[in-house]
Amino acid sequence: MKNKLLEVKNLSKNYHTKMGEVKAIDNISFDVYEGEFLCIIGPSGCGKSTVLNILANLDDKSSGDIIQNKKLKVGYMLQEDALFPWLNILDNALLGLNIRHELTPDNIAYTKCLLEKYGLKDFLEKYPHQLSGGMRQRVALIRTLATKPDILLLDEPFSALDYVSRLSVSEDVSDIIKSEHKTVVMITHDISEALSLADRIIVLSKRPSVIKNVYEINISGNTPMERRKAKNFGEYYNELWRDLDKNV
Repeated sequence: MKNKLLEVKNLSKNYHTKMGEVKAIDNISFDVYEGEFLCIIGPSGCGKSTVLNILANLDDKSSGDIIQNKKLKVGYMLQEDALFPWLNILDNALLGLNIRHELTPDNIAYTKCLLEKYGLKDFLEKYPHQLSGGMRQRVALIRTLATKPDILLLDEPFSALDYVSRLSVSEDVSDIIKSEHKTVVMITHDISEALSLADRIIVLSKRPSVIKNVYEINISGNTPMERRKAKNFGEYYNELWRDLDKNV
């Protein structure tokens, strides 16, 4: 039986503007289970980032409940790698620990181990401008993993990359997340990207956003690229596209 880490119940968010109140998300409910890769997709401006920001405690909800089965540590990876150009790769990877005042010898050793394990052993003293976009994104993920989060929140983590780099980095990210046995909630507007990574996909409507559908994804393949080649990949894609294409 799956272990439920998080339960989102009737989540709503209203923003107040000069033109009046704007409802971003409306009565959204879903669960997050340990070890799963959950993707949330929807049209641009529908409120995907709002959901993620509320889960990360970066934004307040207007109503609803977020229930945790224990006190969860959340890691948030942004669209941009946000590496500091004046810090070397090791110091960039340690930044989250530094901010949390958790820069212990054990945590430093763990971070170095992650960097070495995932192909960055020879770049610890290099600077961000000396790395490719894909390698920088790998550092950003390791910086997030270094804090040992229970749940990883990924905000369109490949959107700043070109198409070929996106494919390559999604392979890297998938491999790292599986190896480290992490639970993930990722938002994206890219259907293929979601299908290549997710165990489950939630489809949001246009704003004010409600859940249109939830898909349990059963696609063969151990990597994102293998999943893209699966026979039923196109069937799922067409179903998801129809959901996104229809207005509510």
